[in-house]
Amino acid sequence: MERLLTPFGENLNKDKPLDEYPRPQFVRSSWENLNGRWRYGIRKKGEEKGYDGEIVVPFSPESILSGVERNLSPNDVLYYERTFTYQKSEKKLLLHFGAVDYQCTVSINGKEVGSHEGGYFPFTLDITAFVTEGENLLEVAVTDPTDRGTQARGKQSSKRGGIWYTPQSGIWQTVWTEEVPELYVTSYKVRPDIDKGEIHFSFFYNQEVLPTYVRIFDGDKEIASERTRSGKCRMKIPSAKLWSPEEPFLYTFTAESGEDTFSGYFGMRKFGIGKDEKGISRLFLNNEPYLQNGLLDQGYWSDGLYTAPSDEAMIFDIETMKNMGFNMLRKHIKIEPLRWYYHCDRLGMIVWQDMVSGGGKYSPLVTAILPALNLGLCKKAVHLRDGARQYKLFARNDAKGREEYMRDSKRMIDLLYNTVSLSVWVPFNEGWGQFDAAKVYEFYKKEDATRLVDHASGWHDQGVGDFNSFHIYFTPFKFPKNHKGDDRPIILSEYGGYSLRVNGHMYNEEKFFGYKKFTDEKAYQDAVRALWEDRVRKAVEEGVSALVYTEVSDVEDECNGLLTFDRRVIKIPIEIMKEINGRVALL
Repeated sequence: MERLLTPFGENLNKDKPLDEYPRPQFVRSSWENLNGRWRYGIRKKGEEKGYDGEIVVPFSPESILSGVERNLSPNDVLYYERTFTYQKSEKKLLLHFGAVDYQCTVSINGKEVGSHEGGYFPFTLDITAFVTEGENLLEVAVTDPTDRGTQARGKQSSKRGGIWYTPQSGIWQTVWTEEVPELYVTSYKVRPDIDKGEIHFSFFYNQEVLPTYVRIFDGDKEIASERTRSGKCRMKIPSAKLWSPEEPFLYTFTAESGEDTFSGYFGMRKFGIGKDEKGISRLFLNNEPYLQNGLLDQGYWSDGLYTAPSDEAMIFDIETMKNMGFNMLRKHIKIEPLRWYYHCDRLGMIVWQDMVSGGGKYSPLVTAILPALNLGLCKKAVHLRDGARQYKLFARNDAKGREEYMRDSKRMIDLLYNTVSLSVWVPFNEGWGQFDAAKVYEFYKKEDATRLVDHASGWHDQGVGDFNSFHIYFTPFKFPKNHKGDDRPIILSEYGGYSLRVNGHMYNEEKFFGYKKFTDEKAYQDAVRALWEDRVRKAVEEGVSALVYTEVSDVEDECNGLLTFDRRVIKIPIEIMKEINGRVALL
């Protein structure tokens, strides 16, 4: 396989990679980034701990940018260690991990301080009682079952190829410390209400509720302030400026809770469903019909795998797609670092967020054969029921795995609740580990009533949810109703997948995967234009409310991207793609 470096990875500072503040909506001033050069070792379970050399954190050992390029097997333990300096303080010291795949234990100066399970979620440990003045030793031990378990793993596979990719393990998001007072805010939720011109805050604390003073700013101008003793408040936003992809306006705020102070931001916007002037059910933004025209975004990098080489790399993908005329990205089977969502918020890119798929070994009957027959017939929507009697068929027979899915869904919703740009939750994709989707839909709506839910993206619709969701690659665009009277908006949640071979920028020159393959650049560009003009325009005219083209970039063997895997080639000129999209947006 080719070792492809992105331009961003080529310029990596191994001593200070991804050095930006990792949590832009919840910023404190006293923090230290621990990314950089650590020691690592890989040993079989049961063997004595040992170290093999240097690894660049937060890149997984399977990636090029880690400097290791070794796979972690389910029978291995991955060990990390580094030292850091601590200056004695009256404050608490918190240790934050952005994400570690999959299970880890953390020690300070030889004493275990905590553990965590779940490869896509941040966790925090209070290490105040374990650190000493001067140099301290931080150690992490990681195990990862990859596809031998039923945990959330997405497209990671021990047998990579086609639409399944090289697995990654260990630390893959920023590690950092932060000082806080004895009593402090652990998190907060912010909810805009554009109809009333209000913003609602809920603050959560490590011990007791603290009096909290909130100040809101429009640029440098303070426009509102309030003190609350309950941890909750609602504040009027005079002549509120609404957030949209065209005008992604963000308000900032500061909060003082006793000795704890921090800053953040929010946007005034509303996602919903309504009827257009023709009586067609559509997605709405800020109480108006709004075509969400986006792409599948898998968030893989040729040199960093799950981890973008830099902040600039994340910005490049988002800005390039926006400059092409897209206004939405469906983050596919992966949860990104919080900085990615921040850039979507400030640049004006709507986000659909998939839950990461898990479960056992998927049945081709569920994931391929029946869906293919269904799309081929295109006369009546036929979907498998996904309740308890079908747990085994849907690879969800493991009760612990189902419980873990619900736990992780709650984690994801809480983690991303404040994201301004996040419009849609996608609990299940194409039947991969799907179960009880109607109940899961209700759970998502209970946890977050401010967003829409595509409960079964592609197929195995359970007749609920906010959408009628279709994935169509090979057949004409036809959208059969799931049941009589089904008035849910229709979304084309995956389509396209046109692949252009770009020699010298392919991970695998021998195997070239795509839904429709091209080797000539002009033929590829003409085909993309024809797809939009002959099929996409008509679909939108007939009632499709959202579009998700496959995809932002190539990923390993899969060459469906508008960008190559190494981000060095844009396959269709930006101005051409923008003009094509503009013709759809005018509808």
